[in-house]
Amino acid sequence: MSEITKDTWKLGEHEFSSRFILGSGKYSLELIDAAVKEAKAEIVTMALRRANEGGVANILDYIPKNVTLLPNTSGARNAEEAIRIARLSRQISGSDFVKIEVIHDSKYLLPDNYETAKAVEVLAKEGFVVMPYMYPDLNAARDMQNAGAACIMPLAAPIGSNRGVCTKDFIQILIDEIDLPIIVDAGIGKPSQACEVMEMGAAAVMANTAIATAGDIPAMAAAFREAIEAGRKAYLSGCGRVKMGGASASSPLTGFLSE
Repeated sequence: MSEITKDTWKLGEHEFSSRFILGSGKYSLELIDAAVKEAKAEIVTMALRRANEGGVANILDYIPKNVTLLPNTSGARNAEEAIRIARLSRQISGSDFVKIEVIHDSKYLLPDNYETAKAVEVLAKEGFVVMPYMYPDLNAARDMQNAGAACIMPLAAPIGSNRGVCTKDFIQILIDEIDLPIIVDAGIGKPSQACEVMEMGAAAVMANTAIATAGDIPAMAAAFREAIEAGRKAYLSGCGRVKMGGASASSPLTGFLSE
């Protein structure tokens, strides 16, 4: 069995094979089951409001029991609110995982790294597997790592925009400098873009809008899964060098048959 075949990764003490984390916020409940199955995702995000709808069918009924639930603190505007939502989510879902989202900017929906780091410190001490969503800044990422984060989740572009890897250079810095899994989250709009960040060395990719707004949701979920797998294999295989200024023949220019 090759090393690529055995490739797994960890969040805290939990080990996973799939490197595709599926967001669930924009799906109809009827389509979430198909999306999960085609994505072969082992982690699925969940907002508290979707799990607590008071007698109405909720998202927990549509996610297979073997999938890890990742509640998020969507709607939190500061660390205090994020901590409160995380604690409620653990009671409702039974999951110690939590994705910290602290956003008070209503126009660009950019995460507040300072308030996020404060929430990480409190929740990590309470035994949560804390996964902070953040703007890709090295100093903030180091603060979150020191506070006990299980990973770092930098945005690729503004959330829900499908614009692709706009913060590529800053994500690469995090991959190179932070000794935690880097999970690229938000803004990725195409499978090719998911493949790109996996080739860079990201540990995993999270996608929601790109799949939920596709014409064929199950088919797009499968396409993302395949692209993420391909990008990971390319990274492990070692991508070929990039040559600037001129060309290099792929076949030898000597030793031709003489007449």
